[in-house]
Amino acid sequence: MGANMARRLKETGHNVTVVYDVNVELANTLAQELGCSHESDLRQVIKKSDIIITVVTDDKAMRGIFSGTGSLLTRCKDRLFINCATVSPAIHRKVEEWAEKHSAQSLEACMASSITQAREGTLYLMCGGKPEAFARAETVLKDLSVTNRYIGPSGTAAQVKALVNMVMNINTAGLAEGLGLADALDLDLNIVREVFSQTGANSRVLETDGEDMVIKDHECYFSSEHAAKDSGIALKLADEQGLKLPLSKATLKQYEKMKELNLGHLDKSGIAELTFKGRTLHS
Repeated sequence: MGANMARRLKETGHNVTVVYDVNVELANTLAQELGCSHESDLRQVIKKSDIIITVVTDDKAMRGIFSGTGSLLTRCKDRLFINCATVSPAIHRKVEEWAEKHSAQSLEACMASSITQAREGTLYLMCGGKPEAFARAETVLKDLSVTNRYIGPSGTAAQVKALVNMVMNINTAGLAEGLGLADALDLDLNIVREVFSQTGANSRVLETDGEDMVIKDHECYFSSEHAAKDSGIALKLADEQGLKLPLSKATLKQYEKMKELNLGHLDKSGIAELTFKGRTLHS
């Protein structure tokens, strides 16, 4: 996601000065492609940038780049951090607190989109933080997205993103079960998918994942591992509110099973491998 966002910004005339990634080889290759520098020291990223866009895996990674010696908060006065990862609302609020202590700004810009949309500049972004941070980021965000929706204070955009992915994951698991049962009944899956698309069984997931489930094409656009993580974030929010979400819990168990089988790298559509009768993973 981060690499394609950098490509898009370069393409739309922004001055991409530096890239950083834990995968040094990939970052170096991207830097050569974009004609910018590649740094292995976050302090150099800060030194060379006014606006820093972060896309990391989880809360631990966010803490890693924003805390401790040599973090992004080293001499970061007047910098703007646009944080796009799907992480907990709590860590977004903490990063904003840390940034403000260093006279910097932080904005969460949670993405409800895929790798392809990052490259095309058609992301759907949900933003949370101070209104002035959102206003400052708009010039960059408009070239990355078709929609920049300001949700509210820090943490609120991450809450909405968790809900988006929770519902998406439930829909994906439900579609896999529906198509798996249709297959076991020896129905024509092309007809079934067409009927689904014209009835109450329709969903965006049917459009993006339905055929892939049938033909077993699980090239990764949104990994099963990330699906598990995001459902977990939503369930933690539910626990904090004293709510029971049985469908989300069942979906999380399915994606956790994918991880246990060392298949967390597959696209979320790979959950169909657990539901189609006769497939290797079905049990």
